[in-house]
Amino acid sequence: MADRTAPSCQLRLEWVYGYRGHQCRNNLYYTAGKEVVYFVAGVGVVYNTREHSQKFFLGHNDDIISGRILGNYQILLPSLTSLALHPDKSLVATGQVGKEPYICIWDSYNVQTVSILKDVHTHGVACLAFDSDGQRLASVGLDAKNTVCIWDWKKGKLLASATGHSDRIFDISWDPYQPNRVVSCGVKHIKFWTLCGNALTAKRGIFGKTGDLQTILCLACAKEDITYSGALNGDIYVWKGLNLVRTIQGAHSAGIFSMYACEEGFATGGRDGCIRLWDTDFKPITKIDLRETEQGYKGLSIRSVCWKADRLLAGTQDSEIFEVIVRERDKPMLILQGHCEGELWALALHPKKPLAVTGSDDRSVRLWSLADHALIARCNMEEAVRSVAFSPDGSQLALGMKDGSFIVLRVRDMTEVVHIKDRKEVIHEMKFSPDGSYLAVGSNDGPVDVYAVAQRYKKIGECNKSLSFITHIDWSLDSKYLQTNDGAGERLFYRMPSGKPLTSKEEIKGIPWASWTCVKGPDVSGIWPKYTDITDINSVDANYSSSVLVSGDDFGLVKLFKFPCLKKEGGTDSYSEESDSDLSDVPELDSDIEQETQINYDRQVYKEDLPQLKQQSKEKNHALPFLKREKAPEDSLKLQFIHGYRGYDCRNNLFYTQAGEVVYHIAAVAVVYNRQQHSQRLYLGHDDDILSLTIHPVKDYVATGQVGRDAAVHVWDTQTLKCLSLLKGQHQRGVCALDFSADGKCLVSVGLDDFHSIVFWDWKKGEKIATTRGHNDKIFVVKCNPHHVDKLVTVGIKHIKFWQQAGGGFTSKRGIFGSVRKLETMMCVSYGRMEDLVFSGAATGDIFIWKDILLLKTVKAHDGPVFAMYALDKGFVTGGKDGIVELWDDMFERCLKTYAIKRAALSTSSKGLLLEDNPSIRAITLGHGHILVGTKNGEILEIDKSGPMTLLIQGHMEGEVWGLAAHPLLPICATVSDDKTLRIWELSSQHRMLAVRKLKKGGRCCAFSPDGKALAVGLNDGSFLVVNADTVEDMVSFHHRKEMISDIKFSKDTGKYLAVASHDNFVDIYNVLTSKRVGICKGASSYITHIDWDSRGKLLQVNSGAKEQLFFEAPRGKRHIIRPSEIEKIGWDTWTCVLGPTCEGIWPAHSDVTDVNAASLTKDYSLLATGDDFGFVKLFSYPVKGQHARFKKYVGHSAHVTNVRWLHNDSVLLTVGGADTALMIWTREFVGTQESKLVDSEESDTDAEEDGGYDSDVAREKAIDYTTKIYAVSIREMEGTKPHQQMKEVSMEERPPVSRAAPQPEKLQKNTVTKKKKLVEELALDHVFGYRGFDCRNNLHYLNDGADIIFHTAAAGIVQNLSTGSQSFYVEHTDDILCLTVNQHPKYRNVVATSQIGDVAETPGTTPSIHVWDAMTKHTLSMLRCPHSKGVNYINFSATGKLLVSVGVDPEHTITVWRWQEGAKVASRGGHLERIFVVEFRPDSDTQFVSVGVKHMKFWTLAGSALLYKKGVIGSMEAAKMQTMLSVAFGANNLTFTGAINGDVYVWKDHFLIRLVAKAHTGPIFTMYTTLRDGLIVTGGKERPTKEGGAVKLWDQEMKRCRAFQLETGQLVESVRSVCRGKGKILVGTKDGEIIEVGEKNAASNILIDGHMEGEIWGLATHPSKDIFISASNDGTARIWDLADKKLLNKVNLGHAARCAAYSPDGEMVAIGMKNGEFVILLVNSLKVWGKKRDRKSAIQDIRISPDSRFLAVGSSEHTVDFYDLTQGTSLNRIGYCKDIPSFVIQMDFSADGKYIQVSTGAYKRQVHEVPLGKQVTEATVIEKITWASWTSILGDEVIGIWPRNADKADVNCACVTHAGLNIVTGDDFGLVKLFDFPCTEKFAKHKRYFGHSAHVTNIRFSHDDKYVVSTGGDDCSVFVWRCL
Repeated sequence: MADRTAPSCQLRLEWVYGYRGHQCRNNLYYTAGKEVVYFVAGVGVVYNTREHSQKFFLGHNDDIISGRILGNYQILLPSLTSLALHPDKSLVATGQVGKEPYICIWDSYNVQTVSILKDVHTHGVACLAFDSDGQRLASVGLDAKNTVCIWDWKKGKLLASATGHSDRIFDISWDPYQPNRVVSCGVKHIKFWTLCGNALTAKRGIFGKTGDLQTILCLACAKEDITYSGALNGDIYVWKGLNLVRTIQGAHSAGIFSMYACEEGFATGGRDGCIRLWDTDFKPITKIDLRETEQGYKGLSIRSVCWKADRLLAGTQDSEIFEVIVRERDKPMLILQGHCEGELWALALHPKKPLAVTGSDDRSVRLWSLADHALIARCNMEEAVRSVAFSPDGSQLALGMKDGSFIVLRVRDMTEVVHIKDRKEVIHEMKFSPDGSYLAVGSNDGPVDVYAVAQRYKKIGECNKSLSFITHIDWSLDSKYLQTNDGAGERLFYRMPSGKPLTSKEEIKGIPWASWTCVKGPDVSGIWPKYTDITDINSVDANYSSSVLVSGDDFGLVKLFKFPCLKKEGGTDSYSEESDSDLSDVPELDSDIEQETQINYDRQVYKEDLPQLKQQSKEKNHALPFLKREKAPEDSLKLQFIHGYRGYDCRNNLFYTQAGEVVYHIAAVAVVYNRQQHSQRLYLGHDDDILSLTIHPVKDYVATGQVGRDAAVHVWDTQTLKCLSLLKGQHQRGVCALDFSADGKCLVSVGLDDFHSIVFWDWKKGEKIATTRGHNDKIFVVKCNPHHVDKLVTVGIKHIKFWQQAGGGFTSKRGIFGSVRKLETMMCVSYGRMEDLVFSGAATGDIFIWKDILLLKTVKAHDGPVFAMYALDKGFVTGGKDGIVELWDDMFERCLKTYAIKRAALSTSSKGLLLEDNPSIRAITLGHGHILVGTKNGEILEIDKSGPMTLLIQGHMEGEVWGLAAHPLLPICATVSDDKTLRIWELSSQHRMLAVRKLKKGGRCCAFSPDGKALAVGLNDGSFLVVNADTVEDMVSFHHRKEMISDIKFSKDTGKYLAVASHDNFVDIYNVLTSKRVGICKGASSYITHIDWDSRGKLLQVNSGAKEQLFFEAPRGKRHIIRPSEIEKIGWDTWTCVLGPTCEGIWPAHSDVTDVNAASLTKDYSLLATGDDFGFVKLFSYPVKGQHARFKKYVGHSAHVTNVRWLHNDSVLLTVGGADTALMIWTREFVGTQESKLVDSEESDTDAEEDGGYDSDVAREKAIDYTTKIYAVSIREMEGTKPHQQMKEVSMEERPPVSRAAPQPEKLQKNTVTKKKKLVEELALDHVFGYRGFDCRNNLHYLNDGADIIFHTAAAGIVQNLSTGSQSFYVEHTDDILCLTVNQHPKYRNVVATSQIGDVAETPGTTPSIHVWDAMTKHTLSMLRCPHSKGVNYINFSATGKLLVSVGVDPEHTITVWRWQEGAKVASRGGHLERIFVVEFRPDSDTQFVSVGVKHMKFWTLAGSALLYKKGVIGSMEAAKMQTMLSVAFGANNLTFTGAINGDVYVWKDHFLIRLVAKAHTGPIFTMYTTLRDGLIVTGGKERPTKEGGAVKLWDQEMKRCRAFQLETGQLVESVRSVCRGKGKILVGTKDGEIIEVGEKNAASNILIDGHMEGEIWGLATHPSKDIFISASNDGTARIWDLADKKLLNKVNLGHAARCAAYSPDGEMVAIGMKNGEFVILLVNSLKVWGKKRDRKSAIQDIRISPDSRFLAVGSSEHTVDFYDLTQGTSLNRIGYCKDIPSFVIQMDFSADGKYIQVSTGAYKRQVHEVPLGKQVTEATVIEKITWASWTSILGDEVIGIWPRNADKADVNCACVTHAGLNIVTGDDFGLVKLFDFPCTEKFAKHKRYFGHSAHVTNIRFSHDDKYVVSTGGDDCSVFVWRCL
């Protein structure tokens, strides 16, 4: 066999020529050690200019772990794209490109990785920047969203991320003077970011008029909010805050690519080749033009500058680095050169001197000195160079060009000898013959041309057999032959110089070749990995003297092979990591290990998929009529004992706890076993097979890892069996190894995914600290280093690796075997007493001893693999496949003692029998004077140090267990398994195996005879045997069938007949006494699954795999058809079948996926137990008629429960679990004896179909769909072209600039009251009328001991002082606030959290975010960007105030817990499929909280980073059913009170319902408040006010007595949405938007806030002379408000939704237009109706009274304006109307003289009509001259500038010009109020914008003296009052 080991020599990277200047920038710095750091390709380079030496950082190819997945390489060597220097100037961060790129932080002194940041960016990392104290790093991705991330890089933790920009970002920088401010710039933008909590929020820089909007290439931050940036046109743009304040023009004459800030000032470098230095105020110091210096050249472009003291570095586009000493600035030194942009292919080495030549697509040929690491000569060509060759004497150099020509140069002066062009395609390969007489030239045309050197390169031959392009050629030593490779993978031979093909194999074989650069041929066949493409390897070269071969490939790898390198995977040493190719020499794996590696842990269906399956089947069966479901049974089960231990594929999974109990696992259960009492306590938190288990150093906590699509690790307490932390989201398939760190704070886990990922956790917080890919093959063990928390070792198949945590990743080193041994598969590992010693047990039976990563020596320990090893204080104990336990000293020098595990050594107190001597040992541990051993056969033994052994636990071995039979008289059962054993178990308190017998084949069924003396066993080969039940010896056996026997049963009483069912589709009936077959039951169309006898022993019921239920008569087997009604009357001896009308309800809705495998009925026919493919054991009440009956279900088994049987007296249920090999014993808990009913199972699901109660308000709230402003659509359906997109017709007579004509009349009648024309500069929010009660709850609180209250409406959080009535606002939200909560902890006084609507799918900033803020200062303390799409509808602080829980209105109603101060998400989980209304922490807890919602009541526990819940259990309480719950309160001793939709309060203890407070309110209880100081509870609900009842009640601590309060609102039904209790006062918020304070003593109620009820507010008018205004809303009311006193003066119910309002000029009357087409005129003082009229059927959109009070104009949706004459009194006759209006009317304004009216319409057209005839005026000249009395139009040239650029989706809704005529305010569909100058004739005019409203601002008006602006909201039902400044 060819030697396939890796070569003995190695390559070391010595020098890199080149610097990445193209496409990269700002990547060149001085380090603290005065070295230069930069990058090129995938290498970080630290270059010492003084010593002319380089160091390399190669950490970015760590992921090329073990080269091959399917022989192909999984990772390209990634190019680096970004670099940043830490402020300490010695740490460097580099980022790379690639699918999963990461960022490395490394030390420039020792070039070692310090930290790895990963798992966030995709595509690549574009820029990096450290903050000024070096703690945080900002990074920008190359993905489509240009994601910006902020990292705590030491921890490797992402702090925040956000979408960066829609286009490329070029630079990012931290503001050194403001710790949380970051600035980024790029294509046509600059953004200023603030980091708050986990939210990164950007504001765009405003270019304004100061400079053009253009691409910003680089930036630097300075003091006082100043930012300097370099622009594409060569200007420096200077920013203050967000605004561009000045530009320094022509700083460079072209783009400024780089800017560097240091103590001395700033350096800039540009495309013009200049470096400019500026002082700290950006005043110029000096300019250095590199193009003018002697090394300079035209087109030199600077990409990177760095300034340190008197030295400058400049990196250029063409990959040079210049160093400039400022004093000698005209003499820059060129310290590094490389090829520029373009592919580099050509390479040749001088035959005699250490010189290399390269030629590139940059059209240069360069000669390098390998000794001096320097460029000697450079020659520029006309064309790209693709190949080069030296002549044998080194005097001439041939160049192959891209255009098909070649050139020969003289080396000494680089002058041309010849230039020949015989080909069209590129020349990729050329070589001189060894004797120097010929030059062979291979082109992409296919031929190789041969030229004679001496005849001035005359062409003398041609080799033309190739069908594809030539890739490689080599000459023979004697220059007579040539071999070629081509793109088709052919290897051809030619005679030289003629070029005749050579085909004789013999002749070819003997040719010695002068060089070997071909990639095809027998000598290099071993270099090709499997499945590679013919073009993957680009180049090879053989070194004959050292017999090695080097290759370069498309994966960026350089590999070294032995030469010749023959087939079957050559041994390689791919540069920088040992390859895996030497695996091929490892001996075959041990059979056990081989078998284990074949186990597949994939499941068809994972437990996690169940909810989806349920959902799908629900949706599928939605059409079915809903039938009543059978009730669940009263009795329940308790898991008592499990036989089994998982040893066959697990290891190190057996430990002593602190209390001396034994902990291990089987199936999905972790067992804590008490040796003295032989009893078990069980941890049942897992839902699938546990695969790994480890114990905390203190031995009180255990971690277990399971199988799963998203495999979980549970950390739990062995005393309480409570889950402390649940770790998810990192592993697929399963978790195969675990270990706690020595300090117990961290946990490491290894997954079963393809890369066997390793995850390092902070398990208490549930956070992953770091992750990495482990190995391509299975890892068996991971161990934490006891001396260093951040070091680990892993062992596995042909694998031992030493890991060091670095930030969010790991760096690794493979164990170096050196010459001591070959690479081996390692099965176990331990650290020694001494720090750097590691001991690993190998598959060969040796112990390998390592120091650091070097193998010192090996010691033979076991015969066969060493499976287990445990480190003691002074030595080790090991166990192997040989079944021997060995005690060793601390260096494995002496074996102190051995114990062989043999039957003879078993003590009498053993709980079972050893199946065989010397079983393979899988786990071993020491403690309590004993050695604890777990075996592959599923046994756990305890060995006394003196020798005797006790068997504690045992179970079946690997293989599925199906056969199970209970003894008819005794507490005994039998099991039979595919492990080829039959076992008999005792079920009394002894719980042990009585007998075992090995079978020739595995079996799937067994049955006792009625007297219990015989036991029949069906085997998998179609045979069966009957054995003596005591001795398990054969009585008789038969073999009549080929397929497996699937069920076997004796008939009743005497057991005369034995029925045997097989997969051959038959049931055979045997006479037991005569041992003859007497009958065959035929007729089943599929295999038989179950059979049962009737009680007379005459009839046989049969189930088949085709779901047939058949009946046969014994003994002949005649088939009978029996009607369903008859079946129920037959008495059955046993019932184990799963089909038929009496079992219909046991099949789950999604049973196409899963099958019910087994059933068993109690003797009294009352309880049916089933086992299914989901691992559930279920109990049903029998008969189970109708579909989907209710049940109780129990988890314990993992994937399949294969069989269930009741014991003869029905007190115990036995179940077996298929592949989990477990036999579980469940005791039946009868109704009476259940420990107060609290041991219950997980109940079956309450169904959606069942009614949880109904209330119109709740139903409406459930259905609200929150959409965001982002999707802001026009609130009016307008059609047509928007004004800013319309083409303006130029009027014929554009006036000359100086007009001699009469002066142009005023556009607007000026208000004569104010003589000074006042310009409004700013608006400030002054007051808001409104409170969001209609769909929010518990959003109203006292602050400061009741001096202030806080609430919200629209997008504003409002704090109102109760004594002064003044309001202050928090307006940082971008959309409707949906919830508000106040932190109750004294440490966080006045800390408030609010959250809003939002949608994650869109851009950031629209993700719903939670804001935590200080109610007094209004400072944002933290912002939390949420995973909840659509919005957050409830939030609540925990007891300590440090945590916050939020719930979303997304479809899963996700519940998330936050550490709000850090902005860290602690845990998140889907809460429920329907709305959750409230989620609140228990007032004394940080881990327990409760959620209530639509038919939903869950009690949650926060375990680490996981949320676990228990559903509320209603149990058998009369009159109670699961209702929709709306509110929650808490009491002492774990009491919880929930308010239901029907007015009852449910009282819970733990998660069990203990009583009802019936009809606490007559309607839904929307809100409850627990007073922390005295425990009293306030409830609020929907109730009619009566003498006794009230919508608010105050209760005692147990909710037994109460006192009711009436609110005196005058409503028929009061609906309270929020209550809060202060000192002697109760604060109440109602659905109608009022806030009321009720005194506890006198029950007097006082209204604090009034607002409109739910409904859009459209009508708004301000009084012509007083500070009052009127608003009219869809809620059917009009309200008159006082602007000065901020209060409601009066309100009137109109009976219909109102749409518009207007005062008469004298302010005495007000006209209101309604949605139904009616309008009314009221007298202001009395609000009595003066007149009303309805001439239209659809909504009145605007209404106006003319300035002379004569006419009333009414504009409607019917495209009309009607005129009424008011002087004729209340008859209101129409005297005219406007025709030709293209669409509905929006706004109308009268002219000052009352003769004209302007009408704005829904078609974006403004028209002018005459009053009162309604004729349209079209002459522009007339219109120009009109002076208007008011201006509220959004259309017209005068206001074109109010339309924003983004108005394509949404509109400007309303506008109003000041009475002074100088300003206009607008309200739009984005919820913005904007202030412009008037007239506003330029498009996209400048303005100021004000936030506060949510989506739509519907109307806006100035008050009579321009002191106030009033705006109304559409969605938010609020009125905002703004002060004008």
